[in-house]
Amino acid sequence: MPEPVRRIDTPVGPASAEVFPAVVRGRKRAARTLVLGHGAGGGTDARDLQALAAALPERGTTVVLVEQPWRLAGRKVASPPATLDVAWTAVLADLRAAKLLTPQLVVGGRSAGARVACRTATAVGATACLALSFPLHPPGKPERSRVDELRGAGVPTLVVQGRKDSFGGPAEFPPRTAIVEVPDADHGFKVPARSALGQAGALELIVAGVADWLDGLPASRSPGQG
Repeated sequence: MPEPVRRIDTPVGPASAEVFPAVVRGRKRAARTLVLGHGAGGGTDARDLQALAAALPERGTTVVLVEQPWRLAGRKVASPPATLDVAWTAVLADLRAAKLLTPQLVVGGRSAGARVACRTATAVGATACLALSFPLHPPGKPERSRVDELRGAGVPTLVVQGRKDSFGGPAEFPPRTAIVEVPDADHGFKVPARSALGQAGALELIVAGVADWLDGLPASRSPGQG
């Protein structure tokens, strides 16, 4: 069993990776590994990250939640994008060297973490990318679009977006974007008390949408397989 929380030294300071191992009944190993980063306004205790880490291991997916160095250092302001990318890439290299990654590697994150995952997906050898609450633009500034980061992931990408996300709602994404829409939800996937969906229902929708997408990804072959 891997250590539950792994401390990882990166060029920009120590990061951590909390591992939620897959339940591998009848399998030799996990079907895939999903590595997720947090946003600029919080850590891996975000409701969507915790819901995925709690539910997906039962469906054969090992989930790894990565805490960026700026969070471990106790800073309240996120590092610049280039610094986030350096730390993330180092964490993935460490996990791979420790043999904690499966051939089917899915990277992702919420908000700023989704941007990091998209920018580095091909560099870290990911087979797919999960973008939770992708910040398509700053609130109220649709002209400052970050769609090129999303399109540049270079691998199959799923967006999970709240309908009332001030950083860009589902309707603002380009046509043919694979997207799971969460009714009534804001950028943090919080839904109002009056919502018929309810908070538990919103998280169930997110988990089900991500799980179904993961199950539909093409199987990856290990090096040397035919």
